[in-house]
Amino acid sequence: MATTVHLLSLLFFFLPATSMGGGIGVNWGTLSSHPLPPPKVVAVLQSNNISKVKLFDADPLVLESLSGSGINVIVGIPNAMLRPLSSSKKVAESWVHDNISRYFSNGGAAAVRIEYIAVGDEPLLQSYGEQFKPFIVGAATNIQLALIGAKLANKVKVVIPCNSDIYLSNSTLPSKGHFRPDLNKTMTQLLSFLSKHGSPFVINIYPFLSLHHNKNFSLGYALFRPTAHPLIDGHNTYKNSFDASIDTLVAALSRVGFADMDIIVGQIGWPTDGAMNASSIVAQSFMKGLMSHLQSRAGTPLRPRRPPIDTYIFSLLDEDRRSIANGNFERHWGVFTFDGQAKYHVDLGQGSRDLANAQNVEYLASKWCVVDNNKDLSNASASAVEACSVADCTTLSLGGSCYTIDWPGNVSYAFNSYYQQHDQRADSCDFGGLALITIVDPSVGECRFPVGLRTSLSTSLHGTLHAWWTLFITACISVWSLGFT
Repeated sequence: MATTVHLLSLLFFFLPATSMGGGIGVNWGTLSSHPLPPPKVVAVLQSNNISKVKLFDADPLVLESLSGSGINVIVGIPNAMLRPLSSSKKVAESWVHDNISRYFSNGGAAAVRIEYIAVGDEPLLQSYGEQFKPFIVGAATNIQLALIGAKLANKVKVVIPCNSDIYLSNSTLPSKGHFRPDLNKTMTQLLSFLSKHGSPFVINIYPFLSLHHNKNFSLGYALFRPTAHPLIDGHNTYKNSFDASIDTLVAALSRVGFADMDIIVGQIGWPTDGAMNASSIVAQSFMKGLMSHLQSRAGTPLRPRRPPIDTYIFSLLDEDRRSIANGNFERHWGVFTFDGQAKYHVDLGQGSRDLANAQNVEYLASKWCVVDNNKDLSNASASAVEACSVADCTTLSLGGSCYTIDWPGNVSYAFNSYYQQHDQRADSCDFGGLALITIVDPSVGECRFPVGLRTSLSTSLHGTLHAWWTLFITACISVWSLGFT
C-alpha cells in the first residue's frame, strides 16, 4: 500500500504544470553508477593537499591507487561483515591479511599509510535495533587480535564509527548528555576496548539533519553565524551546534568514566541538492564556518583548546547510488560533483586558491535524451516515474536545483538520467516512442542535465561488486523512496 501511494505521489509530480585544528580529511564513498576512476580521485586529493581519507570498505582498486600517495587512510568494514568477523578469528585474520598486511612490507614500511580500521559504519544506529549490536565488540576484538598476529597493532588502530544518536540529552543542554539506555552494556565494552588499545572515539555529526528534521532548529546556529542565538548551559555558552554536539558526547563519556578519551569526527558536512536548505551557497557557508572554527583551535566549552584530533568531511564526491531512505539529499553530500568538479570554494588545505578539479575526465558523448514534443505525451509522466525508479532524479525534489522546471522538462530530466546511467545506449532512450536523442544541451538555469562518465565496465563492475553488501540492503528502499513532494 505504501509503495502504491508513493508511486502515485511520483506520478502527481510529473503532471503538467592550511594548518587546521587537528587533521582535516574527507570521506571517499564509491556508491556511484559511473565512479570517477580511483587514480583521478587520488589526484584530486593530492592537488588539494588533502592528507587524510576515510573509506567505507577495502576496495583493492581504491587502496592500490592510494599506494605511495602519502595520504593517511581509514579502511572501513561494512556492517554486513560484523557477524562473521565476530564469530571467527580466522575470518578476521584473513581479512587483515588480504586488506591490510598486503600494503605493508616485511620491514614495516607502508605502501598505503593505513592509520585506522573502522569496524562497521554506524552499527549502533538506533534504527538498526539489534541487527549489528551483538557483534560489534567481538568483531573489533578479533580484528585487533589479527593485527597483533600480523605485527601491525602498533601501526594501525581499531575504531568504531558511531552516529550521534548514540547519546541523548534530557534537555537541549550538552551537560545532560548520556548514552542511550539500550547501549549501556555495549558502550561499556566498546569504550573499555578503545581505552585499552589507545583508540579514539569516532562520532558522526550531521547539523543538516538536525535542521531538516526540526523546524525550530536555527540555521544560523548550524552555520557558525556569530549572530545566531547562543545556547546557555550553566557557565558555558554554545555559539554553534558543532560544539554542542561534541560536548554532549564529552558529557556522556564522562558519565561512564572515559572523560579524557580522544575524539575524531568521522563524518560532517552539508548537502548541496535534493532538499530545502541543501544548496552550494549554504554548504559553502557551513564549510567555511567549520574550517574557521577548527583552525582557531578553540575547542569546546568542556574541552577548551582541545578540538577533535581529526575531522573528516562528508563527503568528497556525490554518489548516485546512495540510499535515499533518509531523503533525496543523501546523494549530494559531495564537495565535488560526481565527476570531480568543485561545487564551491572552501579551504581544505589548498589555501586561498580555488579547489582543484579532476583533470582529463572522460565523458560520454555530448548527447541527451528528452521527450519528443511531437508525440502524444499523455503517458509521459508514467514513463518518467518508471525511469526514476532506476535512475537518479533527486534534484527534482522540493528544494532541489531542478524542482522549478516545468512539465515536460522534468520528464526529460528523468529520461536523460536513465539514458546516461545506461551508457547512452540507444534503446535506453525510447520510453514507448516518447523520447528522442538530442545534441542540444537541455539544461535550464541552475538545473543541469548531466552527461555520464565513460567508466570502463571492469572498473564500474568491480566497485559495484565490492559494495554489494550495502547495496543489497538498500536497493529495494532506494527504488521507491524518491520522495518527490
